[in-house]
Amino acid sequence: MRKLIQSFLLLLTFASLTMAQNTPLFFAQNPTLSPDGNTLFFSYDGDLWKSNISGGLANRITAMDGIESNPKISPDGKWLAFNSNEYGNNDVFLMPVNGGDIQQLTYHQANDKMASWSWDSQNIYFTSNRYNRMSTYKINIGGGTPARLFGNYFNNIHNAQEHPKNGEIYFNESWESSNFAHRKRYKGPYNPDIKSYNIKKKTFRLHTTYEGKDFGVTIDRRGHVYFISDRANGEYNLYELTKDGEKIQLTKFNTSIINPFVNADGGKIVFQKDYQIFVYDVASKMTHRIELQLAKNNTLAKSKNFKVAGNISAFDIADDGKKIAFVSRGELFVSDIKGKFVKQISTDALGRVSEVYWLKDDKTLLFNQTVGGYQNWFTISADGMTAAKQLTNDTQNNRQLQFNSDKTKAVYLSGRNEVRLMDLETYESELLLKEELWALYSDLPSFSPDDAYIMFTAYRNFEKDIFLYHLKTKKLTNITNTGVTETAPTWSPDGKYIYLTTNRTEPSYPYGLQNSHVYRIALQKFDEPFRADKFKELFKEEEKDETDKADKKDKAEDDKYKKEEEDKKDKEKIKVAIDFKDLMKRMERVSPDFGSQYASYVIQKEGKTIVLFSSDHDKGKYNLWKTVYE
Repeated sequence: MRKLIQSFLLLLTFASLTMAQNTPLFFAQNPTLSPDGNTLFFSYDGDLWKSNISGGLANRITAMDGIESNPKISPDGKWLAFNSNEYGNNDVFLMPVNGGDIQQLTYHQANDKMASWSWDSQNIYFTSNRYNRMSTYKINIGGGTPARLFGNYFNNIHNAQEHPKNGEIYFNESWESSNFAHRKRYKGPYNPDIKSYNIKKKTFRLHTTYEGKDFGVTIDRRGHVYFISDRANGEYNLYELTKDGEKIQLTKFNTSIINPFVNADGGKIVFQKDYQIFVYDVASKMTHRIELQLAKNNTLAKSKNFKVAGNISAFDIADDGKKIAFVSRGELFVSDIKGKFVKQISTDALGRVSEVYWLKDDKTLLFNQTVGGYQNWFTISADGMTAAKQLTNDTQNNRQLQFNSDKTKAVYLSGRNEVRLMDLETYESELLLKEELWALYSDLPSFSPDDAYIMFTAYRNFEKDIFLYHLKTKKLTNITNTGVTETAPTWSPDGKYIYLTTNRTEPSYPYGLQNSHVYRIALQKFDEPFRADKFKELFKEEEKDETDKADKKDKAEDDKYKKEEEDKKDKEKIKVAIDFKDLMKRMERVSPDFGSQYASYVIQKEGKTIVLFSSDHDKGKYNLWKTVYE
């Protein structure tokens, strides 16, 4: 029996290791190769690793306190240069490839990003913001003071690569190839091109003139130049720049690559794609994924205590006012309204919950959770007695959901360009329209109070505009179209105004929305009550009430019921009417004209409209303020 149990445990251990080895390694970054192309170096989980180019088990080669990244091997194969933020900011470090002491080369309080090596293996090029936004510097492997390659404060040189034949420095100088390298499909005057400068001859050459993005040059010792571009299909693919200036497309992927690197001797190019590392063989013109495995310490799962207080990222209150659902650290919870009795709702351990909403039965939750890295919609019983049911299965993020007035429909955003409508009876989703939403920084879409319109924001020339989509006629209208950003739109409960945040004189690109204020737009032309009429009401005599206390109590209860019914009927009677002519001329400022304000929320009660917003106009500190309209 003992031998049988031991054999069984050994089998389980072997099966566990086999499963770990067959699991693809995601989020390995910054691939680089030894000069002969046989050894791969990369960064993962804050450390540097190396493996055979064919894949297999990778070995960790650094274990510093900081995060190590951007490894680069010298052309002679003796040195490994890399970045580490062990002391707070990124510095350049150096170590022998075969192991040995680690030497710190740069000590500036700015960020120094490793770029490349000189072909004599004696100098390192790196990008730093120590003087301006960014520029390229050169430092000897023996240390010393770095020298700036190019003068002038406005030269934002980066991605420097030395050509082995003529000594020219190839580079980019647009933030679209540095800070915003992840942003695809940019076309405009600030697009990155491949450029080079011969320091000895003082000659400049422009190698590409495509209006989109060409960047990320990597060069082998024979002078073959490779780079990435989105010129073919809007996704970054690998290209070769020939001596004659021809641009030859080498890959035709439908998803982008990033961080290409060719080995010094030439023949192999590694890059990141779909959060994994791939290699392109120049001779065969074939690409394959490098199957990497890491030795992990697979311990038994343990229960851990985490604080929920101060870490709630999303919540929703049930319509009965008795229950609250909330998200903390990617986990789903339900409690009573006072938070005395809390229960964690079991969801997929590999997914992260982001949003949660109560459906109209007050018993079912609608939430989104990552599946394979992408947010998808699920439903689950709020008591946690049943398993979650997946409603969507998309390879793009489904997010920012809002209900209509009776919770029969929901609008949400999907990916970077889709506005969708979900039927909450069948849970089927339909595509309403495609617009330039962007996958980040998008505003919450919303139904109008009468459920006739859907309001959302989309980009025009890097600035947000507010759009209205009429569900019945399917007509889309851009109601702002000003050339500056209008963001965070919200309806007034009576459907007469749209409230928004904007700076009416300055665009938000590229520094973001600054000095913004809260405004409102009247959807129709109407006048406020005349002051003379309001004055007359002050002298209107009230009828004397001669009923006894019991009758008064009954009457008060009747009046309360009647008022609730009238409010309910008034809400049902709301009909949004919009006069689109001269709509923007009816915009008026709600918040102070000093400081910055944002995040408006509108409440209407007892004939008053209360607009809540955040503002720093008092002593430069953000606090909650309100403007009241009577």
